[in-house]
Amino acid sequence: MNVITKTVALPDGRTISIETGKLAKQADGAIMLRLNNTMLLATVVAAKDAVPGTDFMPLQCDYKEKYSAAGRFPGGFTKREGRASDYEILTSRLVDRALRPLFPSNYHAEVYVNITLFSADGKDMPDALAGFAASAALAASDIPFDGPISEVRVARINGAYVINPTFEQLKQADMDIMVGATEENIMMVEGEMDEVPESALLEALKAAHEAIKPMCRLQKELMKELGTDVKREYDHEVNDEDLRKQVTDECYQPVYAIAAAGNHNKNQREEGFTKIREDFKERYVAAHVTLAADELEEKNALIDRYYNDVERDAMRRCILDEGKRLDGRQTTEIRPIWCEAGPLPMPHGSAIFTRGETQALATTTLGTRLDEKMIDDVLDKSYQRFLLHYNFPPFSTGEAKAQRGVGRREIGHGHLAWRALKNQIPADFPYTVRIVSDILESNGSSSMATVCAGTLSLLDAGVPMNRPVSGIAMGLIKNPGEEKYAILSDILGDEDHLGDMDFKTTGTINGLTATQMDIKCDGLSYEILEKALMQAKAGREHILGKLTETLAEPRPDFKPHVPRIVAFEIPKEFIGAVIGPGGKIIQGMQEETGSTITIEEEDGVGKIQVSAPCKESIDAAVAKIRAIVAVPEVGEIYDAKIVSIMPYGCFVEFMPGKEGLLHISEIAWKRLESVEEAGLHEGDHTSVKLLEIDDKTGKFRLSHRVLEPKPEGWEERPQRRPRREGGERRNDRPRREEGRGRQEGNAPQPEEPRRTTPPAIPTGNFDF
Repeated sequence: MNVITKTVALPDGRTISIETGKLAKQADGAIMLRLNNTMLLATVVAAKDAVPGTDFMPLQCDYKEKYSAAGRFPGGFTKREGRASDYEILTSRLVDRALRPLFPSNYHAEVYVNITLFSADGKDMPDALAGFAASAALAASDIPFDGPISEVRVARINGAYVINPTFEQLKQADMDIMVGATEENIMMVEGEMDEVPESALLEALKAAHEAIKPMCRLQKELMKELGTDVKREYDHEVNDEDLRKQVTDECYQPVYAIAAAGNHNKNQREEGFTKIREDFKERYVAAHVTLAADELEEKNALIDRYYNDVERDAMRRCILDEGKRLDGRQTTEIRPIWCEAGPLPMPHGSAIFTRGETQALATTTLGTRLDEKMIDDVLDKSYQRFLLHYNFPPFSTGEAKAQRGVGRREIGHGHLAWRALKNQIPADFPYTVRIVSDILESNGSSSMATVCAGTLSLLDAGVPMNRPVSGIAMGLIKNPGEEKYAILSDILGDEDHLGDMDFKTTGTINGLTATQMDIKCDGLSYEILEKALMQAKAGREHILGKLTETLAEPRPDFKPHVPRIVAFEIPKEFIGAVIGPGGKIIQGMQEETGSTITIEEEDGVGKIQVSAPCKESIDAAVAKIRAIVAVPEVGEIYDAKIVSIMPYGCFVEFMPGKEGLLHISEIAWKRLESVEEAGLHEGDHTSVKLLEIDDKTGKFRLSHRVLEPKPEGWEERPQRRPRREGGERRNDRPRREEGRGRQEGNAPQPEEPRRTTPPAIPTGNFDF
């Protein structure tokens, strides 16, 4: 084995190593990357030839995590890793977006990049290392690639920018972004922020790029040592330069005229462009009637490719030379916007957001803690109480095809919108929140329409957002070798497809909350990035104004059919008392009140959430719980239920789970021969006052008579006689109160009969 190992140091002193020549040697390139005890294996394999007719880059990036990496079993019945989780898909997209633009434009062979997490210590975050590992595998291969690149995560913690922070460090950050770049240029950005200014994002990009540069240089050293700096030859395109010139000469001016006309209707523009192409094909066929069918099919494919180049060049020149966009707008102009809050009666919240030919319908649903999403990834076991799902049906672009399952694009766009909104849900808001965004029309930046529609639907549902959020997508037109460039606000789908940048930012009036950027050109200066950010801020604030015109504040109350929720905390030691043996107490409360009660321990306290369809049910459940966790207080008056009756008094339950003896002498101011003489029976209720709690035994001294007026002239008898010298007590009975003493003349009282059976042993918490 020819094992080669290279190392690079992070700014904080941690070392990343890449090793090749030991594992997966039959792949075109394989790298084992290691940071402390976190290890990823990246492999890359490419087909030798392209599939005939392929005119795009068939790249497939897959990131997978093994549960054994963290010493865990997979969940589910099969106990085997299954389909990719959202986290794995999102990480795969991060790698794909940084690599894809750097393959040669005429290279169409299938390329498969696989990154697998084989070891994880739970401290270092592996997703920040996946891009580095994938690029290093390409560097170790002879596959044509205009890299290398690397990716890092940068977090701002207490004002300092930390490269590849640990899981613990990230908890303290107000900015978390992933950056992919070559040694010269930034290629990809994605992340979330806690309302930070644009200047902070620029500083983070600079810090990330400085950390990426030595990683790229390390890969170039590896390529030279392996001899893979010379890539394999390929010939995936057959070209006809005469035909290319003919397409350009005959189609450029008509295409430019449509681009400069500024038609606001997407379908009409597409019909015009399509007619130009099809008319050229008809003329070409008429002029080449001798061509065989297969030759004609091949020429038609070339015409399609060359015509796309013409369309791209005409659109770009129209913007750069005349400042005219396809729909007639200026570069900084936002398309017309209209919004509606609450168009649907039964969802808890709903909204429609339309910007030009992009339209999103968002609904918000409020649920209980039982509706939270459980995350069971390799390195993340948690619950999410804010969910956002994005759907992109084919009819939104006028396509006649069936709607299949959720794809990577839907997951990625939904995640960006989720990041934009999640920190604006108050931490103490007791509901689980789910937003569903259905794209009804699409012509550019449907993910940003999702953010805007999601904001309005949250406000319509009565969610007390910290601040409304809006979003915008920015584009760039910059031809190689030219100084002139144009930054486009609120880009169309064609401007995204034919342009050089797709830069999305979301934020409140106070600052940025999320961003996503893909660069398709050779380079982008920080001056252009700063200008794009400032132009995006102006556009975002314009859109935010349209949102607040529609609905500026949350609805004052939830809709009648929204479940009502009350959340509060109890001391940790009372959790068991509320649940009861086998859940008997909590289940009983739910049955009696018609409510749903959840309880869990968090941060050393019991967090309770009570939900019910009406306020009366919630109040009843909350009262029962508070009674269980309440602490008896001396001097308080309680409604007590008589549990059992004894000759010397009765045992009463004056709080749930709290019993005490109401002594017969404390029932009334007069002498009673029995409890029943006072009209009390088992199951009856009577009011009692807590006089004392014994510090040693915890027994309760209760009284009912103190709640009634004391008879005039009443003299309280002493509780005990003083001790004699030597410590012995007098055996004399204490003097009886008036009306209860011996008969006049102190005649002796009849002697009490002897017991023939042992007395009943009192139980419970009481005091004589």
